[in-house]
Amino acid sequence: MELRLNISKEEILERQSRLVKELQNNGLDGAILFNQTDIFYLSDFNFISTERPICLFIDPLGKTNLFIPALEIDYAGEIAYVDEIYSYPEYPGILHPMEYLKGILTETGFVNKNVGIDGDGYSSPYGYVGPKLSEIIDANFKSIQGWVEKMRYVKSQNEIELIKESCRWGNLAHKLLQKNVKAGLNELEVSSSASHEASLAMINALGREYRPYGQPAHASFRGQIGELSAFPHVVTQNATIKKGDNLVTWAAADVWGYQSELERTMFVEDVSSEQEKYFKLMCEAQETAFKNIKPGIPASAVDKEVQRFIDENGIRQYCPHHTGHAIGLLMHEAPFFDLGDHTILEPGMVFTVEPGVFVKGLGGFRHSDTVLVTEEGVELLTYYPRDLESLICY
Repeated sequence: MELRLNISKEEILERQSRLVKELQNNGLDGAILFNQTDIFYLSDFNFISTERPICLFIDPLGKTNLFIPALEIDYAGEIAYVDEIYSYPEYPGILHPMEYLKGILTETGFVNKNVGIDGDGYSSPYGYVGPKLSEIIDANFKSIQGWVEKMRYVKSQNEIELIKESCRWGNLAHKLLQKNVKAGLNELEVSSSASHEASLAMINALGREYRPYGQPAHASFRGQIGELSAFPHVVTQNATIKKGDNLVTWAAADVWGYQSELERTMFVEDVSSEQEKYFKLMCEAQETAFKNIKPGIPASAVDKEVQRFIDENGIRQYCPHHTGHAIGLLMHEAPFFDLGDHTILEPGMVFTVEPGVFVKGLGGFRHSDTVLVTEEGVELLTYYPRDLESLICY
């Protein structure tokens, strides 16, 4: 099958139809959505979210509409699959954009209707200030926050293929990262060199049809070098790699916005018995998760078995987070392999599996693999070596 590097118009329109039907089934006449990822999912309009309000709304006639700043008109007109596009001059403008939206919503029949919203207005860290939706129009609002994200739980076959393609290029980026690791080098020079080489290969191979809607192939350490790798979410430290360090890595690639995650624990030249001990326990915890993933069970059941393994091996104090999370258009999506998430697993869901062991003063130990829930159980989409011998850097 020839790889399709985008989501078809037919699939986008089918998503819109599903949402319209869900609104109708819940007695809602329309919807107003401000979430950037959900707007992209429903319209194919991928944009940079700034201080300028953007929303997608489904009117009481079931038509899809974009509300955007004028500077986006030509761009949206080229790529967005919607019935109508409305615009305003600029933010904050002489007349605030929400005043323009008020007139448009009134004109399209939202007054006194039952309307689903993902938030009571637009928000942005870029300096936006403006009125709430409930302050500009009289309607019966109901929160539908998370509805579109739930639509994204189960991936279509084309979405799965895009994620698989992401995995392929993340694999190359990681291979180049490991190849470049040498004691005495700086983490930034190693990661930037590997990312650059992998990105060029990806762009050349996929050709002009490729749109990342994110980053092409890239790999890094995110500061998890040596003892600092014991902090799960440390940021890049501009550290120098030393002999004996353990390195927690990360590699990925975006394809039409779809993402994957590959993480490995590697070692520079030498591995101590203590490092080997925790590496082995981490791998066994991950294997426990793989063995327990299957459709028809709650996501919490997977984490329950991993947490049982952690307790049985006496490493509770070293394991601060859950087993994994869904992934797709965002690096972290719901549902989660967590004791508190009882979402039933279905074929087509895509997750990361990444139980970690973090020992202060020694280092962190975590592999992350992107997996697909299948009818039979689980398929590993990432395939970089996981054994100790393959992950020693010389």
